[in-house]
Amino acid sequence: MSTSNDPADVQFELARLTHDVLSTAQRTEYLLTEGVLGTHPRRDRGVDQAVQQLLTERYLGLLRSGQPLPDIADTEATFFSQNGEDGVLLYLLALLGHGNRTAAEICAGDGLECNSANLIVNHGWFALLVDGDAENVRRGREFYAHSRHQWFDPPDFRQAWVTVDSAPALLIDAGVDDPLDLLIIDLDGMDYWIWKALGEFRPRIVVTEVNPGLGADSKTLAYQDDFVRPANIPFAGTSLPAMVGLGRQLGYTFVGTERFGINAFFVRDDLVPDGLRSPTVEQVLAVPSVRRSAARLAAHLAPHQQALRWFDNPR
Repeated sequence: MSTSNDPADVQFELARLTHDVLSTAQRTEYLLTEGVLGTHPRRDRGVDQAVQQLLTERYLGLLRSGQPLPDIADTEATFFSQNGEDGVLLYLLALLGHGNRTAAEICAGDGLECNSANLIVNHGWFALLVDGDAENVRRGREFYAHSRHQWFDPPDFRQAWVTVDSAPALLIDAGVDDPLDLLIIDLDGMDYWIWKALGEFRPRIVVTEVNPGLGADSKTLAYQDDFVRPANIPFAGTSLPAMVGLGRQLGYTFVGTERFGINAFFVRDDLVPDGLRSPTVEQVLAVPSVRRSAARLAAHLAPHQQALRWFDNPR
C-alpha cells in the first residue's frame, strides 16, 4: 500500500486493493465451481473413470450371465452431457465394446456439455466436433488444448454450417467416416435430413434429437439449407415416430430415449445384443417424464406451428 497520507491517494489505493481482493475471490470461486462441475481442463478424472469402469463391469456381468439387462432410463448418468446421456452411452458401449473409439457429433456446442465429451475425456476417444458458432469452437479448442488428458490428441473441432450436401464430406475429410463408432446429431431442426444424408455411413450407435412435443404423428420439418430455429422455442425438429422409421430404413434398432424423450438412441441391427430391450414409440411417449416434457415443448412450439414448414410421413 502507498505510504502517502494524502486522503485521495489512500482512497485510491484502498479501492485498488478491494478490486484485487474481489477479483481473486471471484476467480477462486469460479475455479472451485469448475472443479465441482468437472469442467476445469486440469481437473483429475480418476474418480469419474473408476466409477465408470465399475459400471461397465456390472453391465458386462449381467450380459455374460444372461440376467435381465436394465432399461435405458435406469442407466442415465451425467458427467458432461445434459440429460443423462453419458450413462446411456456407457451402458450401450459396455454391451457392444468401445470399438475404435471414434465419434462424430454434429452441433456439439463448445464440446463440453455434449454427448461425446465424456468419451473423449474419460475413455480416450477421438471425435469430430462440429458447430456453426465460432465462439463455441474457440472455447472448445481452448478447453481441450489445456486439458491434462487431451492436449496431445484433442478432438477435431470444426466450424461449419451443416447441410445434406456438406455433412458427408465433413466426416470423410476428418477421417472419421470408416470405421465410425458413434454418430450424434443435435441440430434443433434438420436432424432427420442430416441422418438420412449420412445413411452411407455405418456407425455402431446413433443418437439423434427428437421432439416429443410432436406426439405420435410421423412428421419432420421440411428441409431447408438455411433453417434457423426460432429463438423462443427450444427446438422444432422431428417426431419420435418419424425418426424411428428412418432408423428402421437405415438398418438401426431403436433402443430408447433419456428420461425427457429428447435424445433417441439407436443400435445397428447386426450388433443388437440379446436382452437389450427395444421399446415401442407408444411405450416411450407414455412415460410420465416424457409426457411432461412433451407438454412443455408443445406449448413452446404452438405459436410457431403454422409458420413452420412440415413434412408428414417422411420416407
